[in-house]
Amino acid sequence: MSSHPSPRPVAELFSADGRLIAIPRRPARRAALLAHLAETLFESGRVYRETEVNEALKTVHEDYPALRRYLVVGGLLARTKDGAAYHRQQSTPATGGAIPAVA
Repeated sequence: MSSHPSPRPVAELFSADGRLIAIPRRPARRAALLAHLAETLFESGRVYRETEVNEALKTVHEDYPALRRYLVVGGLLARTKDGAAYHRQQSTPATGGAIPAVA
């Protein structure tokens, strides 16, 4: 018997209407959520304006600025220095899966 429970599916974080119930505090759980959001909301190879990123994130949670920061800090989305353009990163974040907390 393993001492670590199997990871819970990301789907448990969403209500029946597809909205995110809460942004997880646990880094590994948040990292799984953010990877899911990056893959499902943002196409690889496409450049997004900040307003497009915001609109996509608003579809799942009202605190879209926090989600946007977590995605950028976690290395899942890259943005230009002026913050006007974003794109999904191709590789996994260098943080080893743990997305640092953003105050």
